[in-house]
Amino acid sequence: MPLCPGFPERISAVAFDLDGLMFNTEHVFARAADNMLSRRGLETPPDLLRRMMGRRPPEGMRIMRELCGIRDSVEDLQAEAFAEFFDLLDEHLEPMPGLFELLGLLESLEIPRAVATSSPRDYQLDLMSRFELLPRFAFALTAEDVQNGKPHPEIYLTAAARHGVSASELLVFEDSEAGTNAAAAAGAFVISVPHEHSRSHNFENASRIAESLMDTVVVDLLNRHQPAAQV
Repeated sequence: MPLCPGFPERISAVAFDLDGLMFNTEHVFARAADNMLSRRGLETPPDLLRRMMGRRPPEGMRIMRELCGIRDSVEDLQAEAFAEFFDLLDEHLEPMPGLFELLGLLESLEIPRAVATSSPRDYQLDLMSRFELLPRFAFALTAEDVQNGKPHPEIYLTAAARHGVSASELLVFEDSEAGTNAAAAAGAFVISVPHEHSRSHNFENASRIAESLMDTVVVDLLNRHQPAAQV
């Protein structure tokens, strides 16, 4: 499906990715992966995080296992990764710049919001509850809600359907190549917000690329598309 050219005719709803987009969890996971591989006498391959980012946990662990030549099972690696990650989380977890300002803008425009993440639901609930964000979203879609992970478009097609809008009216915020491709394939208008761990990704399918969640690209777009009740 081709990308929406120019600006979308209407933004009726928004879907946020979670990891690396709302929170700096990719930074935390990079530390966790370094620790896991160091214990095995291995260095983190330069391409590892790029290939894992945006994938569901079993898919990510499968990539780590194959790329690094690790014999541990995917299940054991996933359990170890979560334990290592949560050991680091309390000290290092932070919201990404502009998150709360963007949510405030969307709320003022009465544009409904959802989360669409490849991560498990208990993890999504944990992260969002730490910053009292759960009431600010209409719903969340997680790894348990889809058969096909990103870059398959299923999660964003499902988000649009749950919002009750067409995919072309859905604005998606993503930080990874896989997530961007998923949103683009669904026919959504996708703004990619790369960070230090995803700047090398291929964002050719993004509708726009922003430096932060409150980049002028984002603000200008939203101010063009206020809900009909406010026009």
